[in-house]
Amino acid sequence: MDKDVHQGFETLAIHAGQEPDPVTGAVVPPIHQVSTYKQDGIGGLRGGYEYSRSGNPTRTALEVCLAELEGGARGLAFASGLAAEDTLLRAVCR
Repeated sequence: MDKDVHQGFETLAIHAGQEPDPVTGAVVPPIHQVSTYKQDGIGGLRGGYEYSRSGNPTRTALEVCLAELEGGARGLAFASGLAAEDTLLRAVCR
């Protein structure tokens, strides 16, 4: 989404983080329900993903959308409440 053009909350809520899929042309990101992704060698993440709980394209789209809606530099989404609490406590207790 072009950041130079001012978008309203409603427009951002619908479009932020949802670029058309370059392979299929889908305009709404699909829900990726896989547990692991094929690796390009040791430490060679394909497209930045290794395991669904650590990140996946659906969650990336949500994080981008939340960051845009809140005017933040980055949005974070977690696979569980415990993962979110752990991250919060580690940040606060540094």
